[in-house]
Amino acid sequence: MTTDSTRTDDQPGAGTDDLDGRPGERPADQTGELPAGRGRRSAGPSTRTETDSLGSREVPADAYWGIHTARALENFPISQRPISVYPDLVIALALVKQAAARANVEIGVLERHKADAIEQACVEIRGGALHDEFAVGVIQGGAGTSTNMNSNEVIANRALELMGHPKGDYAHLHPIDDVNRSQSTNDTYPTSVKIAMVLTLRRLLDELDLLATAFATKGAEFHDVLKVGRTQLQDAVPMTLGQEFVGFAHTLGEDVQRLRDVIPLLGEINLGATAIGTGITADPQYADAVRRHLSELSGMELVTAPDLIEATSDTGVFMTLSGALKRSAIKLSKICNDLRLLSSGPQAGIGEITLPPRQAGSSIMPGKVNPVIPEVVNQVAFSVAGADVTVTMAAEAGQLQLNAFEPVITHSVMQSLQWMTYACRTLRVNCVDGIEANRARLTQQVETNVGSVTALTPYIGYSAAAAIAHTALTTNAPIARLVVAAGLMSEAQVQKVLSPARLSGLEAVTSAIPIIDVDDPAAAVARAANATGVRNPGDETAG
Repeated sequence: MTTDSTRTDDQPGAGTDDLDGRPGERPADQTGELPAGRGRRSAGPSTRTETDSLGSREVPADAYWGIHTARALENFPISQRPISVYPDLVIALALVKQAAARANVEIGVLERHKADAIEQACVEIRGGALHDEFAVGVIQGGAGTSTNMNSNEVIANRALELMGHPKGDYAHLHPIDDVNRSQSTNDTYPTSVKIAMVLTLRRLLDELDLLATAFATKGAEFHDVLKVGRTQLQDAVPMTLGQEFVGFAHTLGEDVQRLRDVIPLLGEINLGATAIGTGITADPQYADAVRRHLSELSGMELVTAPDLIEATSDTGVFMTLSGALKRSAIKLSKICNDLRLLSSGPQAGIGEITLPPRQAGSSIMPGKVNPVIPEVVNQVAFSVAGADVTVTMAAEAGQLQLNAFEPVITHSVMQSLQWMTYACRTLRVNCVDGIEANRARLTQQVETNVGSVTALTPYIGYSAAAAIAHTALTTNAPIARLVVAAGLMSEAQVQKVLSPARLSGLEAVTSAIPIIDVDDPAAAVARAANATGVRNPGDETAG
């Protein structure tokens, strides 16, 4: 059997695993033969002959891909990762091809029986079938042509089977003339990529929502736990641990909205533009028909770009999405930094919270447990930030009527979406849900922390508050005890002012506060320190 098509990239084999646990790709060997695919087939006697404009090639007889994919597998043994590592991209390709088949029947350029077979093959692929046949590498030359041809061939050969013909019998249904009718890689590929990104982004948004809720739940649990706030890693004024965790929830919620704002931008497509936006080889009715069918199949609001020539070369929306992803990743990384700091110790660090122990932390130090979950999320954030640089450079490198570097843009953004989704999930399930507050330690820190004195200033005046702060710092005496012993306030008054609600700002003071008049506040505080029996631990002559 023979065919006419183009081609794609590397073949999956028994190499390195990708993040989904699928085998990676491996290049052709030195003889130029195709590598065996996933331990399932090899180039041997069981082959078929296919032909393109460059000549003929042997293709494994049971392969659903054809000559164009075969050439690509030889040419692009780069990433060792097939496009099937992004299932949403495979599903999106099938959606676009299914919509195109429907549109082509509607405008009268494709026979109904061929369209029905193409559509049935696409439905099967959308359901998870034949994903391992999408074998070309995620990094490829040709602006995505290899990916488009891989999908054309897989769909065509499955459709041929459904019609009762053998694989490769393209006289009855052709990968290009039929499956790719009215299309070009330059409109099919970016449209598929946008749909794939929406599908994957929706899962990330779900996980970000769940993570924000987990932080908010912890915030409610810790609503009455006072702690010392910090600025520039130095003690500041008191707050509650609940406020800190609610803050984490709110900042993630903002990122959810920013990412959600990108979805309508991804809904602008250029189907019908074909090669450069002029619509050559496509019926004028096609663009509207295929958009309508794709909207119905995908459940997305899609619009045809008003300027198809501009839209074919424009990659701005990918930069917008990548930038929003980077923003979210960096903010999430900052939260993980905070979790690592707050849990540091457990004896010689801040130690305000305890993260759930997930694994032994050292091969030499018994009992050591490390904050491995926040650490892995940090590393995901670093990768997302690096991917954003890649997207930026690839977008800038586009030339004239097409950007040839959309494959690396696609890989960079899709990997960031996937990794962020997995990172949010593991942070929630393996860390945040199990965080505990070290209440005794937090109480002791607040009682002796001079930041609490700030809340007393409206009552005892700045001079007396400064004297209290100095004495507390040099003696480690509790603030409340010093204030009461100095006669500056009653115990009941101090407890009210230093309550969690007042210290954290949850309960505001709305009335005028008369400052207690003390002739010599420093002397009063010194007398209080002596009366309570506290002294500077470094003063060996005291007491």
